Amino acid sequence: MSERYQIKVIARMHSLFPTKFGIPRQSGVVESLQAEIVFEPEFRSREAVRGLDGYSHIWLIWQFSQAVRDDWSPTVRPPRLGGNTRMGVFATRSPFRPNNLGLSSVRLLGVEQTREFGTVLHVGGADLMDGTPILDIKPYLPFTDSHPQATGGFTDGLHLQPLKVVIPEDLKQTIPADQLDALTGVLEQDPRPSYQDDPQRVYGFFFGNLEISFTVCEGTLTVCKVEVKR
Repeated sequence: MSERYQIKVIARMHSLFPTKFGIPRQSGVVESLQAEIVFEPEFRSREAVRGLDGYSHIWLIWQFSQAVRDDWSPTVRPPRLGGNTRMGVFATRSPFRPNNLGLSSVRLLGVEQTREFGTVLHVGGADLMDGTPILDIKPYLPFTDSHPQATGGFTDGLHLQPLKVVIPEDLKQTIPADQLDALTGVLEQDPRPSYQDDPQRVYGFFFGNLEISFTVCEGTLTVCKVEVKR
């Protein structure tokens, strides 16, 4: 029987994604996406982040809280391979893993001291759902963490071109100005499941308090509806 360890949740992510649909598939892909990290009461000491503002990026170790299962499979089917090809779970970043842990590198935009929540970290380029439990935070060290000559396994053969995004002017007026670039970046990355390509289908996801509906045809994503949810 494998050993078990107890791990504490130290913080939670506050992002624009109330569900997993639409979240960028990797951190750093949409740099304009901004989010906040709010520490749990036990870890709100200002001393715990002393010196952190000297780093431009940080590592987040977190849990795929929506993918927790009692069992696991040694192989998974990466969506980017069409959902049919199986790869070893440790050769992928699938959320369905023995310990359901995620690892993200994000830009540290600021360290704020607030009256209500203590220390709040403002980050850019995060790929976490709102409320995601964060288990640890570490500084990103360029001299050791960056490997420009690294190879990327099966992902090296994937040539992913950003979609052209069309948002009609009348719909743009319903999107907060400070969220428009981030939303456009999310849409450029094609938030559809990788194995779906039906030009007649209308897809939708929540972005903050907005419900975004769109279609994709021949490399162009067109937003057809933006509804504000109260």
